[in-house]
Amino acid sequence: MNDLINVSDLNQYVYCPRRYWYLHYFDTQGENYERIEGKTQHENKSTRGGWVNEMYLEDEALGLKGKIDVLELDGDPIPVERKRAESGTYYRSDELQIAGYCLLLEAHLGEPVREGAVYLYETDQCMHIRITDDLRESVEETLAAMRSMDSDSVPPITDNPAKCDGCSARSYCMPVETIQLEPDRMPSTEWEELV
Repeated sequence: MNDLINVSDLNQYVYCPRRYWYLHYFDTQGENYERIEGKTQHENKSTRGGWVNEMYLEDEALGLKGKIDVLELDGDPIPVERKRAESGTYYRSDELQIAGYCLLLEAHLGEPVREGAVYLYETDQCMHIRITDDLRESVEETLAAMRSMDSDSVPPITDNPAKCDGCSARSYCMPVETIQLEPDRMPSTEWEELV
């Protein structure tokens, strides 16, 4: 797999490697409320001074491509990723995604990008994330794991069944049905009451 990996797929993979596998190899994105609302939010984005909206970058050396939602230009450039996040928080998968955008921007500018941000539009919060060496290494490790996947090896079902509730790939992944047919594939005790 020598193609450039989309930065947003870092988020998909960290959330659930099985979800990413279905999306990547079988183009099974599907539709759900969160995807439709997210698309609408991007289409209805606001514009104000000091911002660049939807900046596309790619870098062969990194093996990455992606579109930064918003690039804040007041002071040091800060890539901003918009998320729904009713919970008022972001996750490790979001951190890796914003770190991926920072690495792309860094390669484009030829200077360090030390900070990114996640804007939670449901709660109108903007949370800044320091781009640490740990995050940089995690991006590299995740990219290596993604590149090592192949279409013949389906990743295991996630340990956390709650991740499946709103997943747009659920109808293809069929975690409950898979466990019912192959009980030895039960990933955790959390699944026992669901099958």
